[in-house]
Amino acid sequence: MKYTSAEAAKLLRSLNEEHALLKEEIRKKSTFLAAMGEDPETVRPEFNLVESLHKLNQLEERIRSVKHALNVFNSTTVIPEIGMAIDQALIYIPQLSYQKQLLSEMASRLPKQRDTGGYLRTTSVVDYIYANYDIEEAKKDLKDVSEKLSQVQLALDLANSTMSFDIPE
Repeated sequence: MKYTSAEAAKLLRSLNEEHALLKEEIRKKSTFLAAMGEDPETVRPEFNLVESLHKLNQLEERIRSVKHALNVFNSTTVIPEIGMAIDQALIYIPQLSYQKQLLSEMASRLPKQRDTGGYLRTTSVVDYIYANYDIEEAKKDLKDVSEKLSQVQLALDLANSTMSFDIPE
């Protein structure tokens, strides 16, 4: 069946939720408590270990199949707008985000500012912190990186919502 990355992610989320619920059900039903003098058969929950493990194995197999198909799609599908595979874009976005954060801090600095030293200042000597780069250049680079990040995110969003791939049933 054909899925987009967004649809595959929703399917995976659903399968993982179902898997978690089944594991919790197995955990809860695999033992039970009966009070002294109480007939254990009257409080025994319905539980079939073989059937439960079979369902768990089927879910795990389906999760592996979906993840594999998604990984193959991500590693082989090139996003034309940015000329890189989806898995590369997924790595590139955090890298660009870090650069944007760094450049944002650098672009907002003053060329020269007084070092207040915090609460533990032990000297009356006034120190200054100097920017060791061109602040205007940092502002320009910040704009460029922000635009590039937006471009990559939009291209990835478009690919995730329009390009489809097969996931075996």
